[in-house]
Amino acid sequence: MKKLFSYADKYLQKSSWKEMAMLKFCLFSMGILAGMQIPSGNKKKAGILAGLVFLITYIPLMKKFAEVVAEKDE
Repeated sequence: MKKLFSYADKYLQKSSWKEMAMLKFCLFSMGILAGMQIPSGNKKKAGILAGLVFLITYIPLMKKFAEVVAEKDE
């Protein structure tokens, strides 16, 4: 697993913001396709879980982004 994270770090270092945006669109599209396959009886549970995952990941990402914006340019 550590090796996989190492590869991910290298990939991120070599990627531009445009490539990261493409990756996010790809994952978003995959999520929509997966969501279309959820039976109607389980959609509410899946929605709650997706909302929790979104909040758990969004807050730290935006915190880091705010810190980067607040940094003084050197």
